[in-house]
Amino acid sequence: MAVPVKVKKRKKNGQPYAVVDNILDRNFQSDHPLEKLVTDITYLPYGQKQLYLSSILDVYNGEVIAFTIGDKQDTDFVLHTLDQLPTLPENCVLHSDQGSVYTSYEYQKAVKTKGITMSMSRKGTPADNASIESFHSSLKSETFYLNSIDRTTTAIVERTVIEYIHYYNNIRIQTKLNNQSPINYRQLAV
Repeated sequence: MAVPVKVKKRKKNGQPYAVVDNILDRNFQSDHPLEKLVTDITYLPYGQKQLYLSSILDVYNGEVIAFTIGDKQDTDFVLHTLDQLPTLPENCVLHSDQGSVYTSYEYQKAVKTKGITMSMSRKGTPADNASIESFHSSLKSETFYLNSIDRTTTAIVERTVIEYIHYYNNIRIQTKLNNQSPINYRQLAV
């Protein structure tokens, strides 16, 4: 008697490449825009589904400078976010966790091609990437956890994230930025 079995599909996130040193070392201070960047992926749950948000934040002013929303977190997903970066200064550091998408050969090659120095958190230490973790927490607590989004659509989740990032960058003041929004702070410093 044969028992029907569903074979589990395995994710292919890219071949593991290498873990790099924690150059950022929790130093979340920066004197210049685009000097230190942090990146991570967070999940966006709604109903019985979830989407993912890959974002890159400038430590200088807390501005989200690139992001992608998708339904799977693979290497192509984070490469799409990386491709949105503007021209960066020499010695720019991009800090991430040790997720398989960030340790993949394709991702590390793309980072190196852009002239970026990679930095990675110690394994299982989200505090090493506190700036981006804090942004993701604010996003969820100020949108998803406030409003019941159990019965919603992918389009509504995407619009919510896009609108929040615009609000976060342009309107939401931060005490550490002399009560300015990230973009206002950057513009006043120029």
